[in-house]
Amino acid sequence: MDSPPVRASDSGFVGSFRRLAANVVIATIVATIAPAAAAERALVLQVDGVIGPAVADYVVRELQTAKPGEVGLVVLRMNTPGGLDTSMRQIISAILASPVPIATYVAPNGARAASAGTYIAYASAIAAMAPSTNIGAATPVRIGPPSFLPGGRPEQPPGKKNGQDKGKPSDLGDIESRKAVNDAVAYIRGLADLNGRNAEWAAEAVRSAASLPASEALAQRVIDVIATDVPDLLHKIDGRSATVAGKPQRLATAGLRIVTVVPDWRTELLALVTNPNVAFILMLIGVYGLIFEFLSPGAVAPGLIGAISLLVALYALSLLPINYAGAGLVLLGIGLMVAEVHIGAFGVIGVAGIAALVIGSIMMFPADVPGLELAPAIVAGAAIATAGLFLLVLAMLLRSRKRLIVTGDEALLAAEGEVVLWDGQEGRIRVTGEIWRARAAEPLQPGTRVKVIDRSGLVLLVVPA
Repeated sequence: MDSPPVRASDSGFVGSFRRLAANVVIATIVATIAPAAAAERALVLQVDGVIGPAVADYVVRELQTAKPGEVGLVVLRMNTPGGLDTSMRQIISAILASPVPIATYVAPNGARAASAGTYIAYASAIAAMAPSTNIGAATPVRIGPPSFLPGGRPEQPPGKKNGQDKGKPSDLGDIESRKAVNDAVAYIRGLADLNGRNAEWAAEAVRSAASLPASEALAQRVIDVIATDVPDLLHKIDGRSATVAGKPQRLATAGLRIVTVVPDWRTELLALVTNPNVAFILMLIGVYGLIFEFLSPGAVAPGLIGAISLLVALYALSLLPINYAGAGLVLLGIGLMVAEVHIGAFGVIGVAGIAALVIGSIMMFPADVPGLELAPAIVAGAAIATAGLFLLVLAMLLRSRKRLIVTGDEALLAAEGEVVLWDGQEGRIRVTGEIWRARAAEPLQPGTRVKVIDRSGLVLLVVPA
């Protein structure tokens, strides 16, 4: 007896359809989530050299574009002797405001995070160092002349009165230095408290320029970890708790893809322009270009090159710590040499101008700020080139004074010519390529060579040559 037809095939079809729909949904979810997971990466920024306007612009721009859904960690791979306080504070402000955790990693072996680099490491959620590196020496450098107390007396260091040492030695020389150091101590203590690091050693690094190698920095809770490279760093900090944008956050760094973001052309150009040596040379080119344009109006090229160079130099100098007295001496020196060319004071003003240029060049950029001092070779080269240019112009002027005058009354007097027409005591002669009316005390024949002895209006007085 035949059994009734079973609808198992129908139920199997429905089950297969449901399984297929479920797989499609799961695949869609995975496809949606997978790119975000793949986008999770660790950005590595290269902070190599002096921390100045170019480095600050590069780091701040990259930190502002890093998004938590795309970037799991930003690593500042640092090797710096220090830099400008303003640039350092810009970077630290961006670190503290970033929703992405920041790790400062002092590397490679032999690198350092001195001065401004110490503050940046303390501000970061993770502070790490490679073996054979060091951190510290965070004493701020004050730019400018020493301060004076009322009455014109230079201030004595603490513990010294009227030249007597009271047994309290100090490296702080004046009120301005103490203000800067106290401000720096309070600043780095606040950063240490924020990230749970050694605040006492941080204050010591500011007050007495203390420095530590990597192993001791780890033992004294100055840093969080020692890592041989960036992958090792990501492995060792995975699962750690850190303060990010003022809130505690557990780091998940083990699976991050490492992407190194090198400085772009804008950063390289800004770094070149804000180099003190380049800025100084651009300033000289600008000033000399404008001087040549004023002396020879219509030349165009000197004025155009000079104006562009001077504007770029002024932009760079506005970002750099300069001594305006030194800059004034440089401009005064150039002005004195230009005045020497026009006045002719037997070289006295010119020598004073060269001296002012050299002294101003030395004073213009502070020698105590690492990486921002003016190279002695640039100063010597500028002085020699300026002196050589000054002597060349002066020699050309002296040589021009010895040349015969070829225009005006002086050029006509004693000039020789030839009689063209003559009638009695008057006629016409050809002299210096021109026909002139002439007068003589005796009759002359056409073709006779004559010499001009005087001039009366448009009539020349001549005698036979």
